[in-house]
Amino acid sequence: MKGYPMTPAGYKALKEEFENLKSVERPAVIQAIAEARAHGDLSENAEYDAAKERQGFVESRIRELEAKLARRQVIDPGTLKGDRVMFGATVTILDCDTEQEQTWSIVGEDEANLKERKLSITSPLARALIGKSTGDDLQVRTPKGVRECEVLDVRYVAQADERHDGKGKGSVALPRPDAQNRVKQA
Repeated sequence: MKGYPMTPAGYKALKEEFENLKSVERPAVIQAIAEARAHGDLSENAEYDAAKERQGFVESRIRELEAKLARRQVIDPGTLKGDRVMFGATVTILDCDTEQEQTWSIVGEDEANLKERKLSITSPLARALIGKSTGDDLQVRTPKGVRECEVLDVRYVAQADERHDGKGKGSVALPRPDAQNRVKQA
């Protein structure tokens, strides 16, 4: 079975989703099914149908996350070094057609977020970048055609620790303690 690469933040997010589905969502769906059954005739009970559909989604997602977590390969970009692009790299490229610079981080499939400039390791651009070094040229097939780019910089950046803000609204990035020490010493 093939490994499933992810950053520590990606692992944490998947683990939290998995735990929430098992400990919160699954019991809530079971309760909703029980309440819908109590209403009588199941053949025309929309609440029952909706709860069963939700149960199917929750159970499917739990199985999917179990498989991903079982095959996980947690890779902290901050521990990597080198001048070649691989998983976890933060890469600055120059689009040769538009002369625009773009910086992307290569992350796991579930972590991809274009607004945050995070590319899935399986995306066409990330696959074209893998193995390249600073100064290398590459061609990427996109829906708009073939793009020619040049790799300007490859670096591996330690991720900030992510902690929930306690209000259920996502996470707040906090600097790592060792990163603060390096700043003070400089």
